[in-house]
Amino acid sequence: MVVKQQKTQLELAFGNEEEGETLGVIVRGTEATSAKSQTESSASTATLMEEVCERENLKTALRRVKGNKGGPGIDGMTVEQLREHLKENWPGLREELLSGTYRPRPVKRVEIPKPSGGVRKLGIPTVQDRFIQQAILQVLQPRWDPTFSEYSFGFRPGRSAHDAVAQAQEYVVEGYEWVVDIDLEKFFDRVNHDRLMAHVAKRVEDKRLLRMIRGYLNAGVMENGLLRPTDEGTPQGGPLSPLLSNLVLDELDQELERRGHLFARYADDCNIYVRSERAGYRVMESVSRFITKKLKLRVNHEKSSVRHVRQGQFLGFSFSLNKDGVVKRKIAPHALKRMKRRVRQLTRRAKGRSLTQVVEALTVYLRGWRGYFGFCETPSMLHHLDAWIRRRLRAYMWKQWKRSKVRYRRLRALGLDHHLARITAGSNRGPWAMSRNKGMNIAVRKAFFDALGLPRLEPQ
Repeated sequence: MVVKQQKTQLELAFGNEEEGETLGVIVRGTEATSAKSQTESSASTATLMEEVCERENLKTALRRVKGNKGGPGIDGMTVEQLREHLKENWPGLREELLSGTYRPRPVKRVEIPKPSGGVRKLGIPTVQDRFIQQAILQVLQPRWDPTFSEYSFGFRPGRSAHDAVAQAQEYVVEGYEWVVDIDLEKFFDRVNHDRLMAHVAKRVEDKRLLRMIRGYLNAGVMENGLLRPTDEGTPQGGPLSPLLSNLVLDELDQELERRGHLFARYADDCNIYVRSERAGYRVMESVSRFITKKLKLRVNHEKSSVRHVRQGQFLGFSFSLNKDGVVKRKIAPHALKRMKRRVRQLTRRAKGRSLTQVVEALTVYLRGWRGYFGFCETPSMLHHLDAWIRRRLRAYMWKQWKRSKVRYRRLRALGLDHHLARITAGSNRGPWAMSRNKGMNIAVRKAFFDALGLPRLEPQ
């Protein structure tokens, strides 16, 4: 009888999932609920683990873990194998969760390059632990998120980096033209576990869930075949990490609001806006002292700064101010350099790559880039970038054609008249110079790249 009940529960939890079902409107695996600061619900939190193990919650968690994809953890299990694994092992796993005896596995350490240089260390949990963390996140986030500051934008439902930049722009429009940019040194690696768990315990009564969260913090890291214990930090890579980091930094948000500061925070990137440079240094000193003494975190003084907004940047954007006081969002210089470096890599001539293959690779990158940086208010910059990318591709074509006879034949096939095609093909100038050549620009027009599917960055 017990076996039959377990089988029924298993089928209810995982037996009816539609293949390929995804939640297209979900951002970063979170609930699309309003994020407005308010008092936390007084509903009992002593039985949260039962909510974690509810059928619909588990089905949603499974869909999101599969949709987010990602590599395997230390056990080698892939997201494609997760559903079958759960169908076979869910009764025992559920019993461990409800009895409070489940023990998370260590995370796998991987390093990914940072856009600004260096590497970011991620801790990749096993797919089973990602599934459980996701199920926990779906129960905790709707309770916690409404209590967070309205000036916190990172990893929250219905909020984005664009919202944070727009909020910062509002401050600049109001005359707060100096920004205090505070950089937290290795924030995700420095979080004090005891302080974090004290914050969690104020919101969670369920002892099983408290042990589970503590278990994820202390699970350890597997690196180069060696297990290293973790006595501080929240490993980046698991679904719970962003929520826990917001919980830690909510204390900073509350302090900034109590002091009456105007700020916008996205994860550990916090900018405070003031009216003068002198006020900026005063705020930098006092807030840094609070972060160090109260939060037990470290401020990276080399990367922290007090700057006028013209010299600063926030989440890849900066602001321009004209004589009439109009404030516009523009792409920060370092973001432009990074973008151009990537385009150069994609359009560098490589053996065996056709123009179509190059454009396909560019298209994937440019669509993502445009989706984020298209939020700028400087279409002229996007226009210039479009023209520059087309030049890169014309230079690529010219290098591919190699000989004069081939160049003449290709230019004629593209509709160029005999006389101009002969003059153009006979030129001994380099590829970059020829990308601006009259004949090449007449033969290889914008419409040519449009037909190949190359996206334009400038709004049409």
